[in-house]
Amino acid sequence: MMSTLKVAVIGCGSIAKHRHLPEYAGNKQVEIVAVCDIVEERVNEFAKLYEAKPYTSYEELLANPEIDAVSVCTPNYLHAPISIAALKAGKHVLCEKPMATSKEDGEEMIKAAEASGKKLMIAHNQRFVPSHQKARELIEQGELGKIYSFRTAFGHGGPEGWSADGKDSWFFKKEEAFIGAMGDLGVHKTDLLRYILGEEFVEVGAFVETSAKENADVDDTAVCVLKTESGIIGTLAASWSYVAKEDNSTIIYGENAIARLLDDPVNSLILQYKNGAVVKYELGGIQTNDSGGQTSTQVIDKFVKSIVENGESPVSGAEGLKSLQVVLAALESNETKKIVRI
Repeated sequence: MMSTLKVAVIGCGSIAKHRHLPEYAGNKQVEIVAVCDIVEERVNEFAKLYEAKPYTSYEELLANPEIDAVSVCTPNYLHAPISIAALKAGKHVLCEKPMATSKEDGEEMIKAAEASGKKLMIAHNQRFVPSHQKARELIEQGELGKIYSFRTAFGHGGPEGWSADGKDSWFFKKEEAFIGAMGDLGVHKTDLLRYILGEEFVEVGAFVETSAKENADVDDTAVCVLKTESGIIGTLAASWSYVAKEDNSTIIYGENAIARLLDDPVNSLILQYKNGAVVKYELGGIQTNDSGGQTSTQVIDKFVKSIVENGESPVSGAEGLKSLQVVLAALESNETKKIVRI
């Protein structure tokens, strides 16, 4: 049994504040030893709260030999450079999604992980939602029969209600975020669908607009049509323009039944069979920004466990890259007005 895992969190915005830091703090095998943010006031506040050493330079933090693992919770454009630097410095890396802003950067991250022999995990938390895991299992067992189609949506009122910087958030700035709602929310769903269906997407068509956010130079509303290798077709909507209730739902249409994965705290998976039977699975709700973090995303615990037990990365760089490529193909489709093959 190894001694306590010493971790650091780079980037102290909302995802670090609400997820990474409290979930590390709640893990008995972990000690938070360092935090880093370019905003000195912010990093000092978290350093005090978690009794960790504050850094304003990630390079300095990575030079600290006692750190075993880091979470990269920065704006999107810094995910790849910081993750690569951390892997080269011999640290395990948990990187927020989307893992990178290009296929090339994603590939470099994977290479760096292989070369260092350290874990690289991408924080795709929707895979760990019990109702999603149950749906995958039922589809794998053939309970729904042949899968014909799906529709999935992830939308809310936008990052200004969530991000540490509100309306001035990096989420709205193309040079820092690179992609808007598609990168923030859409990539969650491309990853989830790949996971649930157990297939890769091969073709993508998309419309990607900035219609709701006057302060944004990235997309805030996207609708995609996706096709898998076996010919399952469906739609994915990702949006920051759903002004009232958040939508975080997926419906899978099969020959024997329809599986409804709804953001319902009680019946989070409902199977409606062709013969009229209805089965409701009480598996707990989806972890959302609204739920105030009462339920753990499990991302941190699974990351820590993979290091402590030297197991496979729960969501590898290769998996993260496949989910990112669907998003990149959607952006390309919108620009070229053509269906894009992956």
